[in-house]
Amino acid sequence: MRRIFWCVLLLSVSLGLRAQTDIPILSQLELERAPAGQVSKYWVNLLSGSQSLPILVPVLVAKGVEDGPVVGLTAAIHGNELNGIPIIQEVFRQIDPASLKGTVVGVPGLNAVSLQLDVRRFIDEEDLNRNFPGKANGNNSQQYVYWAFDKIVRHFDYLVDLHTASFGRINSLYVRADLTDSTIARMAYWQDADIILQDRGMPSAGQVVAASRTMRAEAVLHGIPAITIEYGDPQVYQSDMTGRGVWGIRNLLAGLGLTAGSPQAPPQPAIVCQRSYWIYTDAGGLLEVPVELRQRLQAGELIGLLRNPFGELITEYRAPEAGIVIGKSTNPNNMQGGRIIHLGILR
Repeated sequence: MRRIFWCVLLLSVSLGLRAQTDIPILSQLELERAPAGQVSKYWVNLLSGSQSLPILVPVLVAKGVEDGPVVGLTAAIHGNELNGIPIIQEVFRQIDPASLKGTVVGVPGLNAVSLQLDVRRFIDEEDLNRNFPGKANGNNSQQYVYWAFDKIVRHFDYLVDLHTASFGRINSLYVRADLTDSTIARMAYWQDADIILQDRGMPSAGQVVAASRTMRAEAVLHGIPAITIEYGDPQVYQSDMTGRGVWGIRNLLAGLGLTAGSPQAPPQPAIVCQRSYWIYTDAGGLLEVPVELRQRLQAGELIGLLRNPFGELITEYRAPEAGIVIGKSTNPNNMQGGRIIHLGILR
C-alpha cells in the first residue's frame, strides 16, 4: 500500500511539473501569437534572479474571434494582496473566447518574487506600486516595474488593478478612480463597490508629475484608462469578494463591448467620496477601533481607544468630521503614528 501511495504521489508531482513546463515562456507579451477563440497560458520572463534563472510571471490570454480592445487585469503587485488572484482565475473560467470581441489579459500574480516569499514588499524592501515608471538600469524594484510595464501593461487598452488592504488592516470593497474622466468613471460605476473614491492617482494637470508613482497613474499617463479596486482583506481568499469582483469585471467587459449585452446596475449603488485620509495615533499603546467598515460617522464620534499595557485608558480618538469608514486597523499593537481608520469624505 505504501509503495502504491508513493507511486501515485510521484506521478501527480510529475504531471504537475510537466503541466508547468508545457506552458510557453515569452520574452514579452505577444498578443498576436495567441490563437483566437481560446484561452492561452503563458509565462512572461521579466528578468533573472540570483541563480541566473528567469523570474516568470503567469499570464492568461482570452482572445476573441473578432477584433476589439485589450482589457488587462492585474493582481498581487503586493505579495500579501491575494483576493484578486481567484477573481482573475474565475473570470477566465467563465469567459467564452469564441464570443469575445477583443482580448482579455489576466496577470494573477504580478509580483512573482514577493508572492513566493510571502511578503508585501519587493526583495529590496521597496513598494513596487510606488516605483513606476522604474528604470531599465535602476535598482531591483525599478527594473522590475520597468519591465513589467514594458513587457505586459503597455499592451493594454484598459487596466483594472486588483488590490486588498495590507497587514493589520481591513478594507471595504472600494474603487479608486478619476471620476472627471468619463471612461474611467464608467469603469468604476460598473463595479459592485461599497465606495467609489475620487482619486486621480497622479498630480493634476499643470503640476509636476511625481518621479515615482503607481501603476495606475503610469497607465493613465500612457493613455490607458485605469482603475484600482480594493477587495477586502490581506493574505486571505474571501468568497464574497471573489463573487462581487467577478460580477464587476464581467459587467465591465460588457460595458466596454467585449461581451454581449449591456452593463447592469450594481445590486446597491456605491457611496461616492470626493476625498479621503487616514487618521493616525499620536501616542503608543494598545488600540481598539470600535467602528465597522462602511459605517457612517458624524463629527465627534468615537473611533479609537488607546490603552497602556495595564489596561488604563491613555486617550480616545474621535472623527474630526463626518464621513464613512473605508478601511480600519485591526492590529491592537500600535506604535505612535499607527493607523486608526481610513475616513472617506462624501461632500
